[in-house]
Amino acid sequence: MQPLAGITVVACEQAVAAPFATRQLADLGARVIKVERPGRGDFARDYDATVHGQSSHFVWLNRSKESVVLDLKDDADRARLLGLVDTADVFVENLAPGAAARLGLGEALRETRPRLVTCSVSGYGTGGDLEQAKAYDALIQAEAGTISVTGTPAEPAKAGIPVADIAGGTAAFSGILAALLHRERTGVGTHVAVSLFDALVEWMGHPMYYALYSGTPPPRAGTSHAAIAPYGIFAAGDGTAFMLSVQNEREWADFCTHVLADDPAAPGSVATDPRFAGVAARVAHRDALHVTIDAVLRTLDGPGLEGRLQAGRIAHSRVRGVEDLRTHPQLAQRDRWRVVRTPGGPVDAVLPAIGLTGLVPRMDPVPALGEHQALLSPRADEASHRRG
Repeated sequence: MQPLAGITVVACEQAVAAPFATRQLADLGARVIKVERPGRGDFARDYDATVHGQSSHFVWLNRSKESVVLDLKDDADRARLLGLVDTADVFVENLAPGAAARLGLGEALRETRPRLVTCSVSGYGTGGDLEQAKAYDALIQAEAGTISVTGTPAEPAKAGIPVADIAGGTAAFSGILAALLHRERTGVGTHVAVSLFDALVEWMGHPMYYALYSGTPPPRAGTSHAAIAPYGIFAAGDGTAFMLSVQNEREWADFCTHVLADDPAAPGSVATDPRFAGVAARVAHRDALHVTIDAVLRTLDGPGLEGRLQAGRIAHSRVRGVEDLRTHPQLAQRDRWRVVRTPGGPVDAVLPAIGLTGLVPRMDPVPALGEHQALLSPRADEASHRRG
């Protein structure tokens, strides 16, 4: 039995953050009824058309859900939504700021449904000057300082994935699980409030404390590290690139011996060079350090360099492209791929990151817009009440 089997979630959701939270609930067995707007539905359906004519975002975030179409501004449709909520354990929304309150949704639903868990996912939270501001992922990355610490010394950059949305969706997922546990113990639901800004600020803990207590922000270092060296991407002579991370003096000594083939007793030894004696010294002389390392690595090919890294037990990984993930040996060897059906055709999907011993996650189809509209018929409503 899946851990959330028997739990019903109704979600007025769109884009990334809330759908990511509810998809994870569905992965664990919850029934998720996705409420979409008339016409095009969740606007993430139209982000692109790369997956059998469907959006890559939507396919990623919406498997194992049921889709119904409702106009929340229409009184009759809003009544239908409340009928669905009456059968639910959890209600999730990430509507525009203030919309849930105006429509009588969100936390207000608990006034007549004390066992209901409600969850609101917003951009900046309730209150403050930014409460009503648009809150797309890149905007949150900028406001939370993430862009300021991402990129190279010459130019900042946003993360290549929607980290604010993922942070918010992850926080909402864990908050809902905690609220369900609280209800199990007390018999009473609660409200979960998550803002993308708060979630990403939490993820900014390391650079924030670094800046607060050093007086200066950590410098942007590309794939390098502001406080560790050697750390970053290095390439063999044939262009094979590796990410290296040498984090203490024992590892540095092993790196010098096994990778650089350095003799500490020889004149000009890298291991005994005072410029590289300790992490702080290596960071201060990072450019000279990289020149020294590159002079050795360009004499090696990829397999030769990897052999030396393995011999020295140096922390490293291959630098791979997104296109390499489908054939990544670690995913293949651990049987992490499954086929998920979508309206446009089958797609390959990776199993959820959460693995529970003996329990198989749901990997059910991605719904077409309004595919489960029959849920809203009176007969289906009665059946839903009996199931509840």
